[in-house]
Amino acid sequence: MASYDVIFIGGGPAGYVGAIRCGQLGLSAAVVEREALGGTCVLWGCIPAKALLESASIANKVLHSAEFGVSVGEVKLDFNVAMKRSRGVSTQNSKGVEYLFKKNKVTWIKGEARLGAGKTVIVKDAAGKEEKHDARKAVVIATGSRVRGLPQVGLELNKTTVISSDEALILDKAPKRIAVIGAGAVGCEFADVFNAFGSEVHLLEVLPGILPLEDADCSAELLKAFKKRKINVVTGAKISDVKVGKSSVTMSVEVAGKKDALEVDTVLVAAGRAPNVENIGLKEAGVQLTDRGFIKADPKTFETSVKGIYAIGDVIGAPMLAHKGSREGHVLADMLGGQHPHPVNYGNIPNATYCHPEVASIGLTEAQCKEKKLDYKVGKFPFSANGRARTSGETDGFVKIIRDTKYGEILGAHIIGPHATELIHELVVARENEYTVEEIDLAIHAHPTLSEAVAEAVLDSMGKMLHA
Repeated sequence: MASYDVIFIGGGPAGYVGAIRCGQLGLSAAVVEREALGGTCVLWGCIPAKALLESASIANKVLHSAEFGVSVGEVKLDFNVAMKRSRGVSTQNSKGVEYLFKKNKVTWIKGEARLGAGKTVIVKDAAGKEEKHDARKAVVIATGSRVRGLPQVGLELNKTTVISSDEALILDKAPKRIAVIGAGAVGCEFADVFNAFGSEVHLLEVLPGILPLEDADCSAELLKAFKKRKINVVTGAKISDVKVGKSSVTMSVEVAGKKDALEVDTVLVAAGRAPNVENIGLKEAGVQLTDRGFIKADPKTFETSVKGIYAIGDVIGAPMLAHKGSREGHVLADMLGGQHPHPVNYGNIPNATYCHPEVASIGLTEAQCKEKKLDYKVGKFPFSANGRARTSGETDGFVKIIRDTKYGEILGAHIIGPHATELIHELVVARENEYTVEEIDLAIHAHPTLSEAVAEAVLDSMGKMLHA
């Protein structure tokens, strides 16, 4: 038996960040992980998907390069090369986590873990051999989540014609015809990628709008951009009569009582995730789950129903985002190391979707402000009126600021357009530090920059926009 101060089960963004921070604080930490380090984000999600989206962005820019005075010959798209680059970036990031483990004296125990008695963890390696490890302070469950299929409509994942984002990230060529089920962040990003590489893309969403968690104005703007690129977006869609073959899938898609037949080569299911809570000894250890199947954990301390056993990341529920899990890992490590960190502010976690145009947000949507009956004002500035956006030819979208009428508090901010996922952090910092719109206005924004659109949206919320 090896003994550590803290043992993390799972080497994703929650687990590895927590372990590294423990190491920085002088705690001995180990991470049990059966795959490479980095978790879904590094191996099968954020990083490889964004590498593909970068390839898609370049493809779209090259197709319009003549408008910038740059003429090229015949443009050839090679999805296999883009995919290999994507996997290479993923591997590089995973190796980076390995390096950080060595730097901070974190032990990587390769294998599958389950909870033992007290604060022990039993690890089975690839050969089936088991060994027991002891945690003096805490065992932290950070096993993440996985993609769900849609068995209720006949779309069980088979990894060939019905795939998840995992399989989508190892394809050697883009399907000729693909249906993406679910128009959340993952669905919209893959619709973007496959469209850029020549696939006929059908994006199907059961709810009335795409990116349903985002502000309705952003969803409508993205829908307009996708339709311009000839992505077939169907909202309010009901799927039935599914027939899964060896080389194709057929289904009926019903909207407002009208049914249409759809046949595609591949279906990508991007309609939600399920926590990885099976086969890790939760029931035997007495760890309780919520009625939705997530691990029940105190939102401030992350301790489960069993003293000394904690849980962070996707396994404790929404928002199921890498940066949320990382912050939980950091805060928990600080607490275990005797620090007094600020608790995680779940009301100020940014959303980011990396399709083109990008979409990012923080805080309340306008619909949520109406539901809460808040007294608010909206400021909005289009990128079509922004000098820097014009120079780059990326003028779709806008910045939208929602502020409290009386005090100028930033209730929500929503950006769709170039580099939205970077620009949003000006508003994240502002909300975290309780800046008002007046205080953002005091900050001089360099010209010409995209961030001027944030400043102008702030001005508009105060009734004094200058450039539109």
